[in-house]
Amino acid sequence: MPIGSHLAIKICGLSTPETLAAALAGGADMVGFVFHPRSPRFVAPERAAQLAATARGKAEIVALIVDWDEKRAADLVETLKPDWLQLHGTETPEHAAAIAAAAGRPVMKALGIAGAADLEAIARYAGAVERILLDAKPPKDAAFPGGHGRPFDWSLLAGLDPRQPFMLSGGLDPANVAEAIRIARPAGVDVSSGVESAPGIKDPLRIAEFIAAARKAAAAMQEGLRA
Repeated sequence: MPIGSHLAIKICGLSTPETLAAALAGGADMVGFVFHPRSPRFVAPERAAQLAATARGKAEIVALIVDWDEKRAADLVETLKPDWLQLHGTETPEHAAAIAAAAGRPVMKALGIAGAADLEAIARYAGAVERILLDAKPPKDAAFPGGHGRPFDWSLLAGLDPRQPFMLSGGLDPANVAEAIRIARPAGVDVSSGVESAPGIKDPLRIAEFIAAARKAAAAMQEGLRA
């Protein structure tokens, strides 16, 4: 995380007014809505648009999609009016750039990480998307993308070019986010299952605890860099 930068905190998979309110009250920078039907966090576009209206101007709105074509993505932008599209499938750099152009929104591409070889994809996407999200690679038999509540080895990121900022996801929770920030030094953190009481059921208290822990860790890091 560059000196003087602000750690971006994203709460993803929101689906109720109460949990969205908790994310906003805690000071989340980004709120995410999942549009993959096989995810327990799926929310219909019309419902998400109602929730997003509450968040607009208070946090950036992120729409998570998986292997959509350009027209479908553009149609979602018309309904939801998100600030970002988050691509969580097998989209190539060329496809990601085409979606961004068609939808008129910046794109964040999630890349699954399990070992050092997976980091090679970062350079391929860096010029095609606005932001990289490094997530844990899903299990081989997973029904939907994402980290499935499992962290990967954050020390793998120690050698990344500091000029290439990234967001970190995968298995983060209120108890480990400070350690993740200390080791990986991301530009942002993204949490979903780590602030849930059950799959798809967000816990307002855990949301508040996660944001507070991440803010404290980021402040401590900045203080250490200035010392």
